[in-house]
Amino acid sequence: MKRNEKEQVVAKVAELISNSSSLFFTDFAGLTVAESNDLRREFQKSGVKYRVVKNTLIKKAMKSFSSDETVYNYLVGQTGIAFGAGDPVTPARVLKKFFEKNKRPSTKAFVIDKQVFDGNRLSEFASMPSKPEMIAGILGSLQSPIAGIAGSVSAVMRDLVAVLEAVEKKLPAKEQSAQAS
Repeated sequence: MKRNEKEQVVAKVAELISNSSSLFFTDFAGLTVAESNDLRREFQKSGVKYRVVKNTLIKKAMKSFSSDETVYNYLVGQTGIAFGAGDPVTPARVLKKFFEKNKRPSTKAFVIDKQVFDGNRLSEFASMPSKPEMIAGILGSLQSPIAGIAGSVSAVMRDLVAVLEAVEKKLPAKEQSAQAS
């Protein structure tokens, strides 16, 4: 690979990193071409970009974004990177599902909000609720007390109307008995 080609790869990887909320580093050794294509398809369906890049070029691209070199320890052997632009749980779920089916690729490490995690924690992270699921849960728990209050106010109003109707029925009955006497 010529120098200008390497510079283009570094620039492209740096751009992908800058647009990503999460990075997942995989060891794709042992994947067949068909399995690799299946994994890429699954990532593409989920809106995740996946690239196989030389470790030295990954390091150069990452230098412009982070001074933390912890992730460099994981950049050995064949490395593929999944770039998650949206919800960071999405690429983790794709990798976990694919790994359960094929026993490959293994996850070396992943980076969420510039924090590096060991690949062994992938299953734990993948089982977390996604951002939209968390928001829905929070809104549901906020809405529950409001619905309870609305139900209580509605019940009080219904009871008040019932009491007023009962009083209204008694008044004409008392007036009729008073006129008869």
